[in-house]
Amino acid sequence: MARAGITADRLVEAGAELADAAGFEQVSLSALARRFEVSVPSLYAHVAGSHDLKTRIARLALAELADRGLAALAGRAGKDALTALGNVYRDYARAHPGRYAAARMPLDPAAAAASAGPRHTEMIRAILRGYDLPETEQTHAVRLLGATFHGYVSLELAGGFDHSSPDSERSWSRAMDALDALLRHWPDE
Repeated sequence: MARAGITADRLVEAGAELADAAGFEQVSLSALARRFEVSVPSLYAHVAGSHDLKTRIARLALAELADRGLAALAGRAGKDALTALGNVYRDYARAHPGRYAAARMPLDPAAAAASAGPRHTEMIRAILRGYDLPETEQTHAVRLLGATFHGYVSLELAGGFDHSSPDSERSWSRAMDALDALLRHWPDE
C-alpha cells in the first residue's frame, strides 16, 4: 500500500525542488525516498522509475515555461514579443536552474507530443507572424531563436560571461537587437 500523502504530483514537485537546489542530475528515486522517509520500492506505486520521474519533471517545467511565455506575449508583437519570450526563458532558468535543465531533456516522441513542448513552437511562430516570414522559412527561424535563447541561457548559467566585459545584460540586449534586425530582413533563399 502506498504511504498516505505521497502522490505522483507530490513526487514530481519534490523532484523539481531537488533539481533546483542540487541540480537535475541529482534527482533520483533514492533521494526522494529519503526526503519522504520511505523505501525506494514504495515510490513505484506512483512513478514507473527514475526516467519516468525525470520525464514528468521535464513536462512540468515545459508547462510552467509555456504558461509564463503565453502571459508575457499577451498584447505584444515584433521585438517587444521577441524580447519578452527570451526574457521568460532567461528569468526561468535563473530562478529554476534544475527545472530549466529538465526542460532541455530529450523526450521520446509520445512524451514530447503530450508535453507543452509544442506550445513553445507555437509561441515562437506567433512572434514570427509579426515579422511576415514566409511559412517555408519559419522552421529555420524557430530553430535559430531556440538555439539563441537556450544557448545564451546555458552559457550564462554555466558562468561563461562572469569575468568578461561588457556585462551579460548588455550582450543579451544586443542579441535581441540583432535577432530583431535579422527577422525584419530575413534573407531570401
